[in-house]
Amino acid sequence: MNITRNNTDALNAVITIELNKADFAPKVEKLLKNYQKTATIAGFRKGGVPMAMIRKQYGKAILLEEVNKVLQENLNRYLQQERLDILGNPLPKADENFDWDADDYKFEFDLGLTPTFDINLDDIKNVTKYKIIADDQMLDDQVMRIRKQYGKLIPKDTVEAGDDIAGIFNNEEKGINNPATITLDIFKNKAAADAFLGKKVGDVVTLNTKGLFPDDHQLMDYLKVGHDDVHGLDIDVNFTIEEINTTEPAELNQELFDKLFGEGNVSSVEDIKAKIKEDAEKQFEVQANQKFLNDVTESLLKNTKFELPSAFLKRWIQTVGENPLTPEQAEVEFERSENGLRYQLIEGKVMTQNNLQITFEDLKAYTAEVIKKQMAQFGQMNPTEADVEGIVARVLSNQEEVKRLSDQVMSEKMLGLYKEKVNSNEKVVTYNEFVAASYGE
Repeated sequence: MNITRNNTDALNAVITIELNKADFAPKVEKLLKNYQKTATIAGFRKGGVPMAMIRKQYGKAILLEEVNKVLQENLNRYLQQERLDILGNPLPKADENFDWDADDYKFEFDLGLTPTFDINLDDIKNVTKYKIIADDQMLDDQVMRIRKQYGKLIPKDTVEAGDDIAGIFNNEEKGINNPATITLDIFKNKAAADAFLGKKVGDVVTLNTKGLFPDDHQLMDYLKVGHDDVHGLDIDVNFTIEEINTTEPAELNQELFDKLFGEGNVSSVEDIKAKIKEDAEKQFEVQANQKFLNDVTESLLKNTKFELPSAFLKRWIQTVGENPLTPEQAEVEFERSENGLRYQLIEGKVMTQNNLQITFEDLKAYTAEVIKKQMAQFGQMNPTEADVEGIVARVLSNQEEVKRLSDQVMSEKMLGLYKEKVNSNEKVVTYNEFVAASYGE
């Protein structure tokens, strides 16, 4: 056997494997003899079928199977020994003149090679690292939300701004007959909200659905129409008012403080705001970190230039699915997945250049923290180490969970690296300012 490699360019190579009879014939003969011992063919006793008949009936199939096995074993061994970094899998080159009756065989495989490139995180510019604060307006709004949540519901006769209005949306033609409780601030159109003001229980308000809500998908919640129907839905619906209520906010006193935070833990509005601020800014930090990670990723994708063995990858994509793709379908799939492939390569390079690795201890510690947070949400604030370790062991026995959690651990390590290495500008913003900067809203 002889294996050689010819690099046709920086991104493509051809591996040639030459086999002679000594590489596969002994195994083929052994298998044929085994078939001869067990074959059952009419007119011959078991084990008495002539070898010529066995060879004629099974010889080609056994030959093909055995040669393929020898090829795969030696090709894989060669790739490992040579430490070739390839994309996709080797693709056999078709040979229309191949002769299975020859004594020696030659097979060729195309390879797509991973591009060579370097990453310098110091070169990333114009990335903002946000610090989101809970401003006074947000804290005041949250305190009022709490007061309303624990406040007293008072029935009313006439609708005013801020009231809760219960009723039924109806449109006979579309089969809509859905109860709902609304407030006037849900409507995108001010005229729709104004149509309710001054109305009483039993009154009917007619609304047009086109542009009624900021997002057409809200029609699914309030009218119970299907997803396919909501986009551009332009019909009139009647809302029959059945109940009008306002909420008298709860008093900010020690009784409410104890109910919310436990006896004696909070004694003033300032204490409540301090707790709200602490909890909110912990959540904001997660969002800010994710945006920073996304922005660095986007910058790396934009500024890290390298070529891919595109022609090879498109041919490989045709073969990897359950059903083969046409060249045109493979072209579309390649365009759809190219950015993802590029980022995988960039991420791998970042990990290699900075020696980012995940140990089993890292994974166990991270999983334990996740579990403790989940248990705290259900009131288990101080679980025993034995309880946590038992749950960790069960979670990490699931390979899908191990993969998911490993991705999260690596994401944390990447975030830490980027915070250390990337030259970023820190900007302190309110949550609304962060949303506007992130989504243009």
